[in-house]
Amino acid sequence: SQSVVLGDVRQEVPCYRAGNPELEHGLKGPALIGSSSTTVYLKPGWRVIRHPSGSLIAGRTDTKENDAQQESGRLKPAQLELSGNRLQGIANEMGEVLRSTAVSVNIKERLDYSCAVFDAKGFLVANAAHIPVHLGALGLCVRAVMKEQEMKPGAVYVTNHPAYGGSHLPDVTVISPCFAGDQLMALVASRAHHAEIGGIRPGSMSPDARHLGEEGCVISPINIVRTGRADMLEVERLLRSGPYPSRNVKENLADIESAVAANQRGISRLLEWADESGAEGLTSSMNMILDYGEQRALETISKLSGDKYEAEEQLDDGTVLKACITLENKKLKVDFNGTSGVHKGNLNATPAIVNSVVMYVMRLLVDEPVPLNEGLLRAVDIVIPQGMLRPDFSSEPEKCPAVFGGNTEVSQRLTDTLIKALGMAACSQGTMNNVLFGNERFGFYETIGGGTGAGPGFDGADAVHHHMTNTRITDVEVMEHRYPVRVNRFEIRKGSGGEGRYKGGCGVRRELEFAESVSLTLMGEHRRVKPFGMDGGEPGAPARQRIIRKNGQEEELPGQAKAELKAGDRFIIETPGGGGFGRPSKNE
Repeated sequence: SQSVVLGDVRQEVPCYRAGNPELEHGLKGPALIGSSSTTVYLKPGWRVIRHPSGSLIAGRTDTKENDAQQESGRLKPAQLELSGNRLQGIANEMGEVLRSTAVSVNIKERLDYSCAVFDAKGFLVANAAHIPVHLGALGLCVRAVMKEQEMKPGAVYVTNHPAYGGSHLPDVTVISPCFAGDQLMALVASRAHHAEIGGIRPGSMSPDARHLGEEGCVISPINIVRTGRADMLEVERLLRSGPYPSRNVKENLADIESAVAANQRGISRLLEWADESGAEGLTSSMNMILDYGEQRALETISKLSGDKYEAEEQLDDGTVLKACITLENKKLKVDFNGTSGVHKGNLNATPAIVNSVVMYVMRLLVDEPVPLNEGLLRAVDIVIPQGMLRPDFSSEPEKCPAVFGGNTEVSQRLTDTLIKALGMAACSQGTMNNVLFGNERFGFYETIGGGTGAGPGFDGADAVHHHMTNTRITDVEVMEHRYPVRVNRFEIRKGSGGEGRYKGGCGVRRELEFAESVSLTLMGEHRRVKPFGMDGGEPGAPARQRIIRKNGQEEELPGQAKAELKAGDRFIIETPGGGGFGRPSKNE
């Protein structure tokens, strides 16, 4: 024991080392707990226990008060923080396994992938800081596959079909259930964008695609691992079959195997957790995170000043996106009625993509580092009419609408529509600026950043990926080493951000020169419609793209375009700037 002064009273208080075995069974205050770097005083009425990880967790010994805290919705912050960070750490570790073992530039260098952990019902609980359009959609995908396939220990399931929560065909999802004995305890999933998966043009994206079969190989949910043994023959058959097979099957298979390895790492870490605290402890932690997401969403909704928020945006081709947000019974209702019908081209989204957009905007509204999880959506009712946001999908790809741009472009434009309705900020570049090129030998894909919208109290950022994408652009050295192309110019597009009290961010200028013949495909928005300003701010500059032939002839390209280039031809793209916010003051 040691004599300490508490206020004006000197007391004898027992002392313990942080490594004392008694802490494993719990210790009640008053007490002093010392380590090599700090000393903690445990007050009377408090109890501490050492977690198997080595952390000390303190809580009140008054169980009635603890129960009251739980009933009132005030969850234990220490346990919540530890559980959330541990689950996020598992997803991060999965992502690192996927990145380090993948073959493709798109995964290894651009980081176009996402990894996440789900509860036993298939609801997103935790994820790494990967790609929002993937993460918000993965829960619907996992639950759809759970209905289609019986979850079995050691099994692994693969799909890219939009009808099963897929986004577009290049995004291949690998799902693995985690069992404790015969009990399904959790699931993990990885979604990665394959730069080539078949279709009528290299890179699996075409402005001319009119149905899903023209965009690439379609994989309905299949089990590729049974009793711990992988069987990739069915996947390989699908990738090589059909009228438009993949141009790089070997790379596809290697990257799927990397996703399987990433999932296995996640399962191993979850099983370690279950060994420490039991399956019930893991389940309790997951429920706590989902409950906290719901609680914070409800608290945020209660602070909204209005009862109705509406906005409408038009895509470059005149297609309408419409959103109406209302407060009903302390919940948000997000209604997309009024949005256009099924798109004749590839700008069709899926309910999974809409789910991603709404979850992301809810995360912005909460405005604190809450783990991105589907508890946020318990406080939201989403109404999606039949049409471009909910098209019908047949079992025959030729009867399904094309969807590539629905994932990349509509997700961005829909995000800005909701942000506009809520008055949160001006429009960002609102596009992913998809650039693909290749030939029968290879396919390359990248997205290019631009300017973000300004808002109340802040300028927009220059030249970044944002909102529904969180990938890197391809490094110049990697691009020039792996592909027949030279990057002549890569710079900020000065002056492209909208003026205002707070200025919109500027876009990017990127110039590529090709060393051999390639087929080029481009898909982007805000080529005609400017990114809107807000509260008197000016809009951002729209994008521009063109080809300069080797002989000096210049050709302007629309936002959705295809072209055949030869050695010596150059492609130049200038991405949109973000909108400005507020009228400039007279003194500026």
